[in-house]
Amino acid sequence: MSAAPVDGAAVLDQVRDFVSRFNAFPDEHCAPMLALWYAHTWAAEHFYITPRLVLSSAEPASGKTRVLEVAQFLVKAPEMTFSATSAALFRMVGAGPITILFDEVDAIFDTKGGGNEDLRALVNAGYKRSATVARCKGDAGNMVIERFPVYAPAALAGIAGRMPDTITTRAITVHMRRRKGDEKVEQFRERRVDEESTPIREALAAWMDAVGERVGAAYPEVPESVTDRSAEIWEPLLAIAEIAGGHWPETARAACTHFVSAAQTNPVSDRIRLLADLRGLFTDRGVTRMSTVEILAVLHSMDEAPWGDFHGKPLTARQLAAELNAYGVKVTTYKSSGKSFKGYVIDGETGLGDAWARYLPAEVKEVAP
Repeated sequence: MSAAPVDGAAVLDQVRDFVSRFNAFPDEHCAPMLALWYAHTWAAEHFYITPRLVLSSAEPASGKTRVLEVAQFLVKAPEMTFSATSAALFRMVGAGPITILFDEVDAIFDTKGGGNEDLRALVNAGYKRSATVARCKGDAGNMVIERFPVYAPAALAGIAGRMPDTITTRAITVHMRRRKGDEKVEQFRERRVDEESTPIREALAAWMDAVGERVGAAYPEVPESVTDRSAEIWEPLLAIAEIAGGHWPETARAACTHFVSAAQTNPVSDRIRLLADLRGLFTDRGVTRMSTVEILAVLHSMDEAPWGDFHGKPLTARQLAAELNAYGVKVTTYKSSGKSFKGYVIDGETGLGDAWARYLPAEVKEVAP
């Protein structure tokens, strides 16, 4: 006699509600996203990619470790680690499916740390199922190349700003915050969490075992504003939500739009930040050209931007030109009120408009769940 089919929407609801008991998340999209991410670990072998989950915060004691502690009772084959050696982690990933839960991972990406290139390579490349990392093995007289499979789901917790672009652009990032005094969560008691999570984990595993091949072959509906790599990393979670049914397809697309929008409004490099700030400046003033002197004055006055203290001193005209030149944007001489100015314009082959269109996202409007 075959077992009754599992209600996927109900299982995801249980996972969402369970994780919400132990963390005060920054918004309503976090817990549903985590439920979908935990579910995808049970079917990762059916997907071409596994999105990295990044838990960042400006300061310690913001709930990142608690998310990982709860996750280890809900994901497939959890491997909770703080300081695994590269050799150990390579072999654990190669030996079978695991889910890496890596706390304080910012230490391996700290430029002062050094010596962790193997771990960086594993985390960087392991989001794609076909990825391997080649390493030499043996002595000088009998050297062979060994290719290690590195594909594995990975959740990475660390201090904000210390993870490289190669990770964050492959990740769904939750910017955790410290709880306020009036934000209450349940105490984490490992034995109780283990007991109470067991039936939820078993139901999640059973459901994903039943639908894994279907979600792996699915082409889910992706929000129109989400494209390229952002669409790629969200496809597994959206596919799971569509199979679950109920409110989950709509909830997942709202979460997708939210997280992609948040990532786009937090530029991943100084140059992208500069382009975004310039677009905002030109748009706010309603102009199509501005002098370098005027641009720098405004950039230096932006309190939360790096331009007033750019590598130890205010951004200079020479530095501005060098940063923009990387995008083909050139200084232009133009006339206004009979005077000549050197500055930047929007239109033309060497204008800012082309760079904005190529490197900045269009405005993303969030979809209500």
